[in-house]
Amino acid sequence: MQESLIVRKIIHIDMDAFYASVEQLDNPELRGKAIAVGGSSERGVVSAASYEARKFGVRSAMSSVAAKKLCPELIFVTTNFDRYKEVSKQIRKIFFEYTDLVEPLSLDEAYLDVTENKIGNPSATMIATEIRQKIKDKTGLNASAGISVNKFVAKIASDINKPNGQKTISPEEVIPFLETLDVKKFYGVGKVTKEKMYRLGIFTGMDLKNQSLEYLNHHFGKSGKHYYNVVRGIHNSMVKPTRKQKSLAAEHTFSENISSEIFMMERLEEIAAEVEERMLKRKLAGKTITLKIKFSDFTLQTRSKTVLLFISSKELILEVVKELLFQEKMKESVRLLGISISNLNNEISIKKSVSNESIDVQLKLEF
Repeated sequence: MQESLIVRKIIHIDMDAFYASVEQLDNPELRGKAIAVGGSSERGVVSAASYEARKFGVRSAMSSVAAKKLCPELIFVTTNFDRYKEVSKQIRKIFFEYTDLVEPLSLDEAYLDVTENKIGNPSATMIATEIRQKIKDKTGLNASAGISVNKFVAKIASDINKPNGQKTISPEEVIPFLETLDVKKFYGVGKVTKEKMYRLGIFTGMDLKNQSLEYLNHHFGKSGKHYYNVVRGIHNSMVKPTRKQKSLAAEHTFSENISSEIFMMERLEEIAAEVEERMLKRKLAGKTITLKIKFSDFTLQTRSKTVLLFISSKELILEVVKELLFQEKMKESVRLLGISISNLNNEISIKKSVSNESIDVQLKLEF
């Protein structure tokens, strides 16, 4: 007799246009208007956009100049991270009323495992509805939710009925849902991977499922096994209440483009000092240093090196950064420089006892 599989009940909560919504909440004059959180200067970047602005095509990470062209009436608001963190803490407090298995991804989204929960409600759908209402009552903000058997499907589901909606993908619906889904909707499939899949004739989950593991490994490397598994409903990543920080970074966007490598090193020394300060504050050190360069034509390049010992001091970081900077000659002037350090000394190996079997669609649970 086959042993029954434990089907997890995972909720992905995602706040709707969080930064912009907080600004509209605090300033009634901004409500119903197209706003962008970020710098309005010629070299500014949009951090977040209200849904009113998104209708014009304004998106996060877009240059402020491009955003203003798309939406001439766009109102820019300066970021206020202290306020966003304050609201985020209120929201997380609500999560912990239902479960201790809460994995924050950022200030505005988190996974919750409610398979066993503090209120004894067997319906993850009802819990998600209750959480969203409680967030609305306590903060005045809207949240969307995805509910399913694993983090991967829950993440996709939370985007389906946005804004201010939710979607449940029950165990028996997971495979049919994934088979009909456009691969561009798969969490983790970015623009480049999407275009590559399209060129290979892989447009839907069913197309992806029809490919062998060997074929996917050949075309997508290490990600091949991931794609092979998730389209079959296999995603064993547990909700981790204590997420270890994987990297630490600092970067500067300059008011004028820099073409002199001497000036670049001066700026990089300032950035390295910021990284050192943050590392010391968190008592961290790392082995992999990455130099981030954004050129005047907006192309982005990263250069990395891994050293033998854990480092955190500005001087040692700069030694590696200097080597990376002079690794090849600059093709354009530079508008942004950044330094990140990863492969940190806080990473630990966690053994997991999970099944690699696909979902048993015969299981009927209250979801």
